Amino acid sequence: MASVRFTVTPTKAEDLPDASPDLSARSAGHVRFGSRESVSRSDPQTRHHQTQCDGNSKMSSVYINNSHAVDDDDFYDRNLALFEEEMDTRPKVSSLLNRLANYTNLTQGAKEHEEAESNGEKRKASKAPQMGTFMGVYLPCLQNIFGVILFLRLTWVVGAGGVLQALCIVLVCCCCTMLTAISMSAIATNGVVPAGGSYFMISRSLGPEFGGAVGLCFYLGTTFAGAMYILGAIEILLMYIAPQAAIFIASAAEGEGAALLNNMRVYGSICLLLMSLLVFVGVKYVNKLASVFLACVIVSILSIYIGALVSAFIPPDFSVCMLGNRTVNGHALSDNQCAKTVLGQSTENSTAIPPSATSLTPSAVTTAIWKHFCDSSELNATCDDFFTHSKFTTIQGIPGLASGIITENLWSTYLTRGDVLEKPSLPSTHVSAPATNQRPYVFADITTSFTLLVGIFFPSVTGIMAGSNRSGDLKDAQRSIPIGTILAILTTSLVYLSSVVLFGCCIDGVLLRDKFGDSVKGILVVGTLAWPSSWVIVIGSFLSTFGAGLQSLTGAPRLLQAIAKDNIIPFLRVFGHGKANGEPTWALLLTACIAELGILIASLDLVAPILSMFFLMCYLFVNLACALQTLLRTPNWRPRFSYYHWSLSFLGMTICLALMFISSWYYAIVAMVIAGMIYKYIEYHGAEKEWGDGIRGLSLSAARYALLRLEEGPPHTKNWRPQLLVLLKLDEDAHVKSPGLLTFASQLKAGKGLTIVGTVLSGNFLHSYGEALAAEQTLKHLMDKERVKGFCQCIVAHKPRDGISHMIQSSGLGGMNPNTVVMGWPQAWRQSEDPQSWKTFINTVRITTAAHLALLVPKNISLFPCNSEPCSEGYIDVWWIVHDGGMLMLLPFLLRQHKVWRKCGMRIFTVAQMEDNSIQMKKDLATFLYHLRIEAEVEVVEMHDSDISAYTYERTLMMEQRSQMLRQMRLSKSDREREAQAVKDRTSMLRLTSIGSDDEDDTDGAGNAGSSENHRRVQMTWTKERSLQYRASHSGCSTPEGFRDMLSIRPDHSNVRRMHTAVKLNEVIVNKSHDARLVLLNMPGPPRNPQGDENYMEFLEVLTEGLERVLLVRGGGSEVITIYS
Repeated sequence: MASVRFTVTPTKAEDLPDASPDLSARSAGHVRFGSRESVSRSDPQTRHHQTQCDGNSKMSSVYINNSHAVDDDDFYDRNLALFEEEMDTRPKVSSLLNRLANYTNLTQGAKEHEEAESNGEKRKASKAPQMGTFMGVYLPCLQNIFGVILFLRLTWVVGAGGVLQALCIVLVCCCCTMLTAISMSAIATNGVVPAGGSYFMISRSLGPEFGGAVGLCFYLGTTFAGAMYILGAIEILLMYIAPQAAIFIASAAEGEGAALLNNMRVYGSICLLLMSLLVFVGVKYVNKLASVFLACVIVSILSIYIGALVSAFIPPDFSVCMLGNRTVNGHALSDNQCAKTVLGQSTENSTAIPPSATSLTPSAVTTAIWKHFCDSSELNATCDDFFTHSKFTTIQGIPGLASGIITENLWSTYLTRGDVLEKPSLPSTHVSAPATNQRPYVFADITTSFTLLVGIFFPSVTGIMAGSNRSGDLKDAQRSIPIGTILAILTTSLVYLSSVVLFGCCIDGVLLRDKFGDSVKGILVVGTLAWPSSWVIVIGSFLSTFGAGLQSLTGAPRLLQAIAKDNIIPFLRVFGHGKANGEPTWALLLTACIAELGILIASLDLVAPILSMFFLMCYLFVNLACALQTLLRTPNWRPRFSYYHWSLSFLGMTICLALMFISSWYYAIVAMVIAGMIYKYIEYHGAEKEWGDGIRGLSLSAARYALLRLEEGPPHTKNWRPQLLVLLKLDEDAHVKSPGLLTFASQLKAGKGLTIVGTVLSGNFLHSYGEALAAEQTLKHLMDKERVKGFCQCIVAHKPRDGISHMIQSSGLGGMNPNTVVMGWPQAWRQSEDPQSWKTFINTVRITTAAHLALLVPKNISLFPCNSEPCSEGYIDVWWIVHDGGMLMLLPFLLRQHKVWRKCGMRIFTVAQMEDNSIQMKKDLATFLYHLRIEAEVEVVEMHDSDISAYTYERTLMMEQRSQMLRQMRLSKSDREREAQAVKDRTSMLRLTSIGSDDEDDTDGAGNAGSSENHRRVQMTWTKERSLQYRASHSGCSTPEGFRDMLSIRPDHSNVRRMHTAVKLNEVIVNKSHDARLVLLNMPGPPRNPQGDENYMEFLEVLTEGLERVLLVRGGGSEVITIYS
């Protein structure tokens, strides 16, 4: 095979300007993209903007052949003339690539807001993002991950859980975030991640329902994180920096906890207000301070490591006073004496030793701690038994890295609230005196357990989304996000794991379990290990927690604004608005109010598990999104980060779920309930979005699997349920003529099951495509109004009966085919000159019978109750004349599941002939209904043989005479039209035209009027014999003698018999069911001979005369109900 080589030939240099012309910029003037956005070539501002963006001076028009100026469209027509008719919807590749090349990622809110806040500065053109992995991802992740827990609670976690369990907690939490980071990296590198960060990834991967639910949970988690950081900063302020700043001071030891909580609430609220004002004033100030806060964190961590190394050689002097094996509160040692008495001169506050006390030296005096255990400062005072029998000892709180203290700190020491911190290795007296809070011991303020420690520690590993949230600022986001995030997690994990080991090796277990450092006079426990001073940690941790709180209050409102702007949650729309520069003012206000709730809790240990739940739920769905996309193998799933696997995502999802219930099972349930409520709200009231999410792909895969399973065999009788095909008719204005059919379908289905709503338009599909789309929109709007869940289908056909036939044959897919057709009764068919409606009706009955489908025909559908008008009483009467698969039994049961028919009773009537035993029939029917588990009243109606009445004979005669008269009138009208056409054309000597058959005349729809008209214009040459024969056979249509002959005809005997049956049944039904809310009865089949179609319609009219609401039921031939389980 010969090879073909394509060559791009450059134009001459002298024909072009200095730089190569950007033809695609010019083509943007007349090429419209799929978004229907077009740029006018005559717009000078647009051309000027394009010129500025290119950075080159352009000629007004550029041509390959520049000898004369022609319209630039001619240039494209020479090369792309074959595609010129599609240029408005399908752009040239050069135009598309130019648009993609000029695309720049918007920043995540900070950069453009800073520019807008500049005083009087003109908004600069957006520059290409230049941030790399280190500054753009790694350091922001470090700043968000390191936080208040590291400085305030990690030592306490090690002391309570022991080194081994603390390592287990840290390892599990870090594995959770690492697996989540792997899944997040895969999602983040599968395309551009705009504003919203994690919310955008989850919502576009799992759909608006999951995205909105998890997005709000992530927002709540970020908001409560801000509250937690503020509480941490206030705790550092009041406990370690300025204890004298407390407003509420407890008068007794019992009220110290309550006073601390009140101080936290007051100062926390003030701090929240100031921080909210700072965020409101400008984001640029928060971003400028971020680097300062990060430097404080790094310096604080380095001081801990240096202090741990120094302690191996020079342990710091932090003495802990012990009474027996119990820890003494350092605040009670006002004289810094850890002893009962000391040697010294007697003072007015001390008492001399009595002469009888020979065991003590004359100069011994009591210390400050004495009065806390004795009723006076006298040496002979009555003291606490444990105090009397125990000795004071002093231990080093920081024994040092080489002391081997880790052997004591390996195992857990969980305490109950109110327990005294004890050191098991110290001797203790056998006196079992219970410790009360009146004594200056160090008590446990909370009951500890492994699950509690998990919930408190987990917030210290959150913050891994900081890199993905800044994707717009990154030079290469798809490379920087995975590397920076994973390196940050590895770094922080190493810091946490090494800190656990260092704390266990350097600090005594008693001091580790002392949460607030009371044994060392209120010094921050981790600060005791810091070098050169504990103030490095105190000041650094305060600034870092303050900065982390600012970051949370900055990011949470923008996350809420991104959710609100997606317009998936209606009641959040107001939070999508803000200041002129885009600042989310209303979202910031809501965030501050929610954070205030966390401030009012006032306990860091109680707030931490709450935000752990929300973050864990967010991470769970990130893993789910990655696993789902990987397993579904959607064509768009092509992440650049290739080191992922669905099993890792499932493992991460499992760990997240386990951590939720381990840390706090009741918080986990509350978080899931909140997410579930948001999910259902978005599902029912939110805006429908098509984002190509994984849930839609999962639905497609599940639907395909289910359809293939349904194809394995016919459904069992127990699984039979009505799958409806509702046939609706539209008028000239595209309005549904009988909307009550959809109301009835919704009542029958109770909103469940397959429902296909179809209509047929007359015409040509090539010319009526727009009308078909409009008809589908009309049907969808009506379905939404009636709350019918299903699909709509519109078919364009030349003849309505052909369209209905095609719809019945082709509707559905696989095993989900409709098994029941619902169609309306042709109203006023007797008065209509056009027989098309009732002939189409009968043809549809024949088609459903041939397709073995059930048929439901509600008559007087306008009188059926709507969904807002339930029937308070009455009966649904079933007239079971012939067995037709059990449809008559099943339909009332289904209707009574709906609120409209729920209060109606059910009566079943059956007809007995003379030879039947009516008593036995009633017993058998009652037994049959009992086995069917259907409650209904049973009645057997006896129909005696009787002679055909004169009324029946006369009714049949009138029916046949009317039918014959209408036929002759239609033929007469056709003759007159054809003869007039023949006179006009003057092309036939016999002045005769061809006469089309009745079937051809009445089957053409409105869309085929033109073809019918052409058919009438066709001239045929008849022989004289044929003309005379035709005139003789049709002479009765225009002479009085012919009408007299028609009046003298005798009715057909079979028609008389059928009319007799209809009249007798109607009499019985009206007599028994005249007050029924709804009457169901068997619908007789149409005659095999099409000549009797009009008589068939008359029989149905007679059968249902005098009944307000009738449902004609015709089964499909298969059993639909069974007595077996």
